[in-house]
Amino acid sequence: MQDAESRGGGGHSPEQPPADWDDAASVDLVTRRESAQPETARANRSWWDANADDYQAEHGEYLGDARFLWCPEGVYEDEAGLLGEVSGRDVLEVGCGAAQCARWLAGQGARVVAFDLSLRQLQHARRIDAQLDRPALRLVQADATALPFADASFDVVCSAFGAVPFVSDSGLLMREVARVLRPGGGWVFSVPHPLRWALPDLPDAEGLVVRHSYFDRRPYVEQDEDGEATYVEHHRTLGDRIRELTAAGLAVRDLVEPEYPEELGDRWGGGWSAQRGRLVPGTAIFVTRKTGAQSPG
Repeated sequence: MQDAESRGGGGHSPEQPPADWDDAASVDLVTRRESAQPETARANRSWWDANADDYQAEHGEYLGDARFLWCPEGVYEDEAGLLGEVSGRDVLEVGCGAAQCARWLAGQGARVVAFDLSLRQLQHARRIDAQLDRPALRLVQADATALPFADASFDVVCSAFGAVPFVSDSGLLMREVARVLRPGGGWVFSVPHPLRWALPDLPDAEGLVVRHSYFDRRPYVEQDEDGEATYVEHHRTLGDRIRELTAAGLAVRDLVEPEYPEELGDRWGGGWSAQRGRLVPGTAIFVTRKTGAQSPG
């Protein structure tokens, strides 16, 4: 899981613009404005390369070196089984971070390829492989909107808080995933719940008061004093997600909205808390399948 808290939805920073994002003092540095894919990719690649060390130091223990954690609410694939049988299958992890999920998949007998936009995150993946004395994973540095893989290469594609909110054209990402999937193949991904974008990213009662329009699709942008984006996270409504998935030939089989678990404590990360999690969902996990015959096992 690359982004366990998020600015726009849930990891390294708040998934949602802070409550005072439009104050005069911060309007130039934190804002909501359009950001095309070249700017988005450039900003996010640089951000993750610069912050990967801190992110892995802060969240690495919770993520585990070889566990598949879907979201901060503690949904693990070995219990949830959202991907189905992976042994002997070709699996692609999108936005893998340090490839903790891919490492778990490999341990289940899957033939795994993992990619990320950030070279530094992939270097952490190599570090963990070496520390665990495990065979090196197949890692690729790539943009999720231009996958460097042949058509129908994979039986399963997955992403835990990676890539989807960090591209400007997530509809193109869905089409790319559908392209590399075999007929009947599964695409399962978790993202910060779109409802979070209407709320300040605060764990207390203030984080339960609607401050922003759920229908405002402008991305959250951090930028320098020259107006150059340094971090970008994009928002889509639940309806947007359904439409972009179906347009790509992907059938939605389930939408999982995990509840905040008591064992996580009163607070976790930026805007994650028991007070907030008892009332509104923090994560959305989309379980989809490419239309067509089931791929061979």
